[in-house]
Amino acid sequence: MMPLSMARMGETITVARLHGEGPVKRRIMDMGITKGVEIFVRKVAPLGDPMELNVRGYELSIRKAGAEMIEVV
Repeated sequence: MMPLSMARMGETITVARLHGEGPVKRRIMDMGITKGVEIFVRKVAPLGDPMELNVRGYELSIRKAGAEMIEVV
């Protein structure tokens, strides 16, 4: 397992676990990122921040700090 921030462009990965507390974790879940969901990494900025993802059929941009809280397989 690794954090989402380590995923490479073009990879399809599966969410294994969410870290974080309270409102931060709730915000991630409200974006559709929950355990077991598949994420396709569309683009990664040169410095890794932000990442453009395809989650549940829609596009989502997430900052590196948020991606660190998402553990993927």
